[in-house]
Amino acid sequence: MSAAEPTLQLDVPKERQPRHVAIIMDGNGRWAQRQDLPRIRGHQQGAKTVRRITEECSRLGIEQVTLYCLSSENWKRPAEELEFLMFLLSEYLVEERDTMMKNNIRLQIIGQRDRIPDEVQAEMDRSIELTSKNTGCCLCLAINYGGRAEIVDAVRKISSQVAEGKLSVDDVNEQLVSDSLYTAGMSDPDLLIRTAGEMRISNYLLWQISYAEMWVTERMWPEFSIKDFHDAIRNFSNRDRRFGGLNTPQPQD
Repeated sequence: MSAAEPTLQLDVPKERQPRHVAIIMDGNGRWAQRQDLPRIRGHQQGAKTVRRITEECSRLGIEQVTLYCLSSENWKRPAEELEFLMFLLSEYLVEERDTMMKNNIRLQIIGQRDRIPDEVQAEMDRSIELTSKNTGCCLCLAINYGGRAEIVDAVRKISSQVAEGKLSVDDVNEQLVSDSLYTAGMSDPDLLIRTAGEMRISNYLLWQISYAEMWVTERMWPEFSIKDFHDAIRNFSNRDRRFGGLNTPQPQD
């Protein structure tokens, strides 16, 4: 926790907090441009926010936080920016290992590995292995990730099993689809946070966020604070989550 941002009390009962928070970290480039800085400075500052929010998730006992780091559509950006993002990712994986171990954080990464440089993949694997026995918050990074591609890959996997006779068509259900996604074994997000004010999902966790509560802020990701994060959780704690049903008042004695 930085000296400029003291520990804040959340004052939300544990049972009213989300177990799994997914975040679309938007606005790095715009934050930099508003301050007449190169776009890469926004990504550097955004990496600091990742550390701040991840540590807070660990402190609060949140089971998982999944961060949208690089979408499959982001490869349309300038080559220089993409090269820097790969460098920043590799640097983050190395520099944050001590933080992950100190906070008992377990790292997972989802997405397609093609187009990710071999040296970056090697650092990904080292960090995953190093933290594999940690039992605290799971930090899941979505890298070269797209929700539609994930579902297509799941359909291909299931279709192959049916074609090989390992499954029948009648075996295909929601649980099987969930188990065939990149996020197999993970709980679905309870809360989806998006920064920078955009009101769209951007091809993120399309299957998994079916019943997630959404919270959008105008704050850019590099300036997203612990207070902002707490505001999102407080807002979530006051939502009436019915999952398609009705909350029936309990009879009074």
